[in-house]
Amino acid sequence: MSVKELHLPPLLHFESNSRGSQRHITGRMSRTKFIKTKEGETSSDLSSWPADATYQIVQKPKKKILHGSLAKPRFLEQLQCHLKRELEALDTHSPKVQELRLQVYQEVFGYLIEEFKTYKPILSAIKNEYDITVAHLREQIRDLLPLRAKLVLVSEQCEKRILDLKVQERDEIRNLKQECQRLQEVVKSMRRQQSALQIQVDHLKEDLASQYQLYRDEHHARKLLITTISTMRSTERDDNNEEVESEDPMVVKMALQVCREDLTKAHVELNRLEAEYSDVVPRRDWDNLNRIHEQTLIKLETLQTDFDQMKSEYDTLLEVHRQSAPVLHSNESVLQHGSDNKHIVTTPRPNWEQCSDILGGTERCKELFEGQSSQKKLEILVQEMNGQNEFFTGHGTSSDVPIYLQYEGTIKNLKLRKTDVIRVIKDIWRNKTTENEKNDYFRDLQAFLHSYLVEQYKDKSGEWAYSLMESIQNNLKDDFICLFNEILTGKVDESIYHGQTKLLSHLLKVFIQSDITQCGSLTVLEFSEALKKAFPLKSDQDIEELLMMAQTELRSNGVRISYQALYTEDTDGRHKEFLSLVKKQATAERLQYISELRVQLEGKGEIDAEHLRTAFKTIDPSLDSETLDWYLSVAFKTMECELQAQALNTEVVLQRLSVADVKRAGPERLP
Repeated sequence: MSVKELHLPPLLHFESNSRGSQRHITGRMSRTKFIKTKEGETSSDLSSWPADATYQIVQKPKKKILHGSLAKPRFLEQLQCHLKRELEALDTHSPKVQELRLQVYQEVFGYLIEEFKTYKPILSAIKNEYDITVAHLREQIRDLLPLRAKLVLVSEQCEKRILDLKVQERDEIRNLKQECQRLQEVVKSMRRQQSALQIQVDHLKEDLASQYQLYRDEHHARKLLITTISTMRSTERDDNNEEVESEDPMVVKMALQVCREDLTKAHVELNRLEAEYSDVVPRRDWDNLNRIHEQTLIKLETLQTDFDQMKSEYDTLLEVHRQSAPVLHSNESVLQHGSDNKHIVTTPRPNWEQCSDILGGTERCKELFEGQSSQKKLEILVQEMNGQNEFFTGHGTSSDVPIYLQYEGTIKNLKLRKTDVIRVIKDIWRNKTTENEKNDYFRDLQAFLHSYLVEQYKDKSGEWAYSLMESIQNNLKDDFICLFNEILTGKVDESIYHGQTKLLSHLLKVFIQSDITQCGSLTVLEFSEALKKAFPLKSDQDIEELLMMAQTELRSNGVRISYQALYTEDTDGRHKEFLSLVKKQATAERLQYISELRVQLEGKGEIDAEHLRTAFKTIDPSLDSETLDWYLSVAFKTMECELQAQALNTEVVLQRLSVADVKRAGPERLP
């Protein structure tokens, strides 16, 4: 209930006489009207008072003359009563009770200002300054409230990130411990090998010492023999002499002493030489080993040359066998029809598979030639060749035509084969990837294709563009060519191709790291562990399916699997069954990821960037912020730094994500 009009009584004026005998309190209270409004309405005049007054008339109180004490003014009593009623009428459980209390006090202070005319300017200035300060503080509180919520959210994210880092650190510690144990085993093995080698060295040293002792004894024996011969010769000369001179004993003793000293020096020198040159290889042994090594290298080069030549001959024979296998099969089928047709076997049959490029691929060639005679196959081939136009008609240079097809006039048909198409597409992707690595901004594939054709073929770029597009349309059953066409037409995002390339490259790196012997093959157990390491999210069933496909493709005997042979391409330049299965499983996992996201967003007609970010974090908590920003930019078709609070249809967002390289980033393997 509000009040529209209020008249307060004037302040009581106190007068004192000059004599000081008594004080008179005089005052006059005017009649005050209180107008009642309807219940529930709010008056726009906040300065009215009191707010819950009813129709009543405040009677002028009788004058009271008090001796010795001062009575409380009537106006003050009214203000206190009004303040008390207003405060009691407030809801203490309301969240804005303090603001309501402040408003009551502001109203009372306003009435007080209106009554004190003399002090109204200074009191109004004080009131205005307090109002400005309170408004400023409210504005600061309003600005700080979102920051508190954001602080709580950031704190939760940090705690979650810390937990993730702890889990990752625990996994790394476990892996490092396993690596340390493996290295310890290697060290133990090397120590055992070193001990065995040391034992062999000790045995060799003993043999060398015994051999040296034999050589020294023989040397001494030779010296003694020479001395004996010399003595005998001197004795013979002395016998021939008439007078024999006798040797002096002192001279002989001194000579013996000198010989002993020389013998001691010789022993010391011999021991020093044995200690210094005990581990030195003799020069003749070094020369012998060096000569043997050079002969071995020459022999290895000869064997490598012979091996390369034999491998080339083997590949040639294998290709000849592959081409002649259908002919032999047809000959066997002819022989089964009786002896009357045996003369047909000697007639050479044409290899109709060579026409697959003209007819739009191997599968379409099989469909056209299945169950047909040679004459009928020839007629079909001639009909297909006549059906191909020799020239194209340019589509013009309007904006509706793709930039790489904006040509006018008559354009020659180059009649590209499928192998040529695959070669050109691979070269396009190779140049496109190189350009993407150099520049931060990725060009559209259509613009890049136009610049590539102009740069490579110059004046014949139009002929190559139209011929390439026709060959692509004739070979859409090939996965590689179909993916290029879908990216070129905008149906699929370019990240799909780059994602498949990175996936196969990552798998090959894991295989190479697991190949400790570097022989190009792994055991079945090592191959399975490498698959689990490369694809931690795949289930055991998918890993087993990949293992069986690899064994089937290589026709492995179950002992070792040559992972290098899995990355070879067929004659058309396509990947074989194993890598095709890897890409197929990756596509299925990507669609499953989008399905989980669809379930998370079910029931929402439109979503913005924040809602989509929350949904991604819910189904994939380990997704990093950089990848998540890229997913959002793909979904909303804008740069990562320009994401705004725009809302799009949920189906549109899911469709854009389903044709991009969006995949799960969690480290845990599925059970």
